[in-house]
This record gives sequence, structure tokens and C-alpha cells, in this order.
Amino acid sequence: MSNIGFRICKSVDRINPEIIAGFKGIAASNIADVMGRFRAMDHAIKSVNKPGIHVVGSAFTVRTHPSDNLMVHKAMDLAKPGDLIVIDASGDMGHAILGELMCHYAKVKGLGGFIVDGPVRDLYAIAEMGFPVFARGGTPRGPYKEGPGEINTVISCGNVPVAPGDVIVGDDDGVVVIPSAEAQEVLKSARAVQEKEAATIQAIYDGKWDRSWIDAALQAKGCEVIE
Repeated sequence: MSNIGFRICKSVDRINPEIIAGFKGIAASNIADVMGRFRAMDHAIKSVNKPGIHVVGSAFTVRTHPSDNLMVHKAMDLAKPGDLIVIDASGDMGHAILGELMCHYAKVKGLGGFIVDGPVRDLYAIAEMGFPVFARGGTPRGPYKEGPGEINTVISCGNVPVAPGDVIVGDDDGVVVIPSAEAQEVLKSARAVQEKEAATIQAIYDGKWDRSWIDAALQAKGCEVIE
């Protein structure tokens, strides 16, 4: 009998932690830009924390039945400090996949946070404790603990594929997924974009922002300008 739908893979190939740490402070929007504006999760998956959140970590993936969190509990026991537990609950909004108690446990274990393609509960308590949680929203209806589910297989979260060990970056704009094999290259490019934006902001305040590209683009498209 096949174990598809009910299996646990304990091993995760995590990349160099220095590369993961390098994404700290880099905006999710800049990272998405250098990946062709792909790999950004659906806009509905947002931080439930207070503004100013920025989280970076290695993906520890869970696929669960939309109404169940048995495998999420097991993932918390298996995940390593700094890991972000990324949960594919099919985007269903019927049952909260986790709440305040699970966040306290994950915080004590040193986990990085939760990314949930579904709802959570105890929103105020989670926001007050400051533990990073991204979800589609909230509901007071709790989950079952029966399964099925999978841990550390390739999942879909927010319409983006996520493999165990991928780099996850989340902030107030949302969540992006960086494939582990491309993380070093993406980091280099994202840093360059961040530096360019800082220079542009300075140019704006110095009155030196070159705006000639706008008219050039309109002219190239044959735009008629009527005085």
C-alpha cells in the first residue's frame, strides 16, 4: 500500500546559513523583482503580526488536510531552530491550522515562524507575542488531529511551489520563495537592487532623479501629447 498522503521525511538539505542570513533586511519586493516577479505567494497570505515584520529562514514543509493539524504538530517537534514551517492547507478557510499555544511552543523551540496557506486563530495574542505568522486570515473554528498529511515533500503554498530547504522571506508586503539552488545568485542580485534603490531615494531628495525615461518610453510607444 502506498504511503502517499501520509508520510514524514525527516531529512532536509539546508543551504549555507550565511546565505540565508544574507537575506535579512532585504525587502521581499526586491527579491521578487530579481526573480522575474515570480515566486511571490498569493497576496492573501499576509502577516498577522504588528507592522514592521521581516522574517528569513529555511523552509520546513507540511502538507495537511484543510481541517487538520496533526502533521503540523509533528513538524514542530522535528524542525530545527530558525526553520520556517510552511504549510499547504489548500487555501481552505474552514478551520484554523494553528493558534496561540502552538506559537508559544514554536517560539520556545527557536523556530522562525509559520507560513500558512489557510487561516489561523488567536490573532490578537499572536500579534502581541511577536512570533512571525503569515496566513490567509483568521477563524475561531479549530482543527482536527487525524491526518492525513506529509512532512518535507514539495508543496504548494500561495500558488508557489516550495521545496524543503528553500529560502523563505516574509515582510509586510507578503512572502517570497527562493529556490535553494539559486539562493546565492538571487541574494547577489537582490543586494544590488537594494543598493540601487537607496541611491535613487537619495537622488530624489537631492533633486537629481532622472525622469527622462518616461517621455522616452511614451515616445517609443507612439503616444500623442496634446497641448
